[in-house]
Amino acid sequence: MKKITIAVDGFSSCGKSTMAKGLAHEIGYIYIDSGAMYRAVTYYCLQNGLFDDKVLDAAGLKKQLDNINISFRLNEETALPETYLNGVNVEQEIRNMDVSSRVSIVSAIPEVRHAMVALQQEMGRQKGIVMDGRDIGTVVFPDAELKIFVTADPKIRAERRLLELRSKGDEQTTFEEVLQNLKERDHLDQTRAESPLKQADDALVLDNSHLTRDEQMQWLVEQYNKVVDSL
Repeated sequence: MKKITIAVDGFSSCGKSTMAKGLAHEIGYIYIDSGAMYRAVTYYCLQNGLFDDKVLDAAGLKKQLDNINISFRLNEETALPETYLNGVNVEQEIRNMDVSSRVSIVSAIPEVRHAMVALQQEMGRQKGIVMDGRDIGTVVFPDAELKIFVTADPKIRAERRLLELRSKGDEQTTFEEVLQNLKERDHLDQTRAESPLKQADDALVLDNSHLTRDEQMQWLVEQYNKVVDSL
């Protein structure tokens, strides 16, 4: 069966990563979390003093880009890929609110995006991948055979994000803080000059506000089968 590239774009906390991971597992494809790459760069900035509160030393980051190596390794217990920054597993660290509240600032830097896009395109050269992010169907893989654009009600997205934080032991962050963070990220992602978040003209829209995971997966597999059957 011919392998294709599947691009999943959309707003933060829509469950894109969970969805893309599940679809990749269901059809035997490789999953790549492009958002984790930008989170890893953001974590590097925090660890190396490139942030003064939420003000980024962009010039300093540009000089250090060559020092940032991002890779993914499969966790043998969970069978899921985990993010490594310069050889260190940072999968948990890159999911905290300090990173979440700054990642859109980092990802708006053109040099950062160029470096990450080049790495993503190299990862997807052999096809048979599912990649999620903000500009996968518009910039990284504009010729992807299947493009999905995911959206959901902001309050529902905030509830999902808060549950994720609670499951990781964060009892301090409030719903209001999460909702405000999502709104800020949405604005930054959609209005940045470099590769803004937008729906590709040929993308299929999936509003999963009120879908169960099973319903969502059934829809995704149906779209995948339609594309593959048409090749």
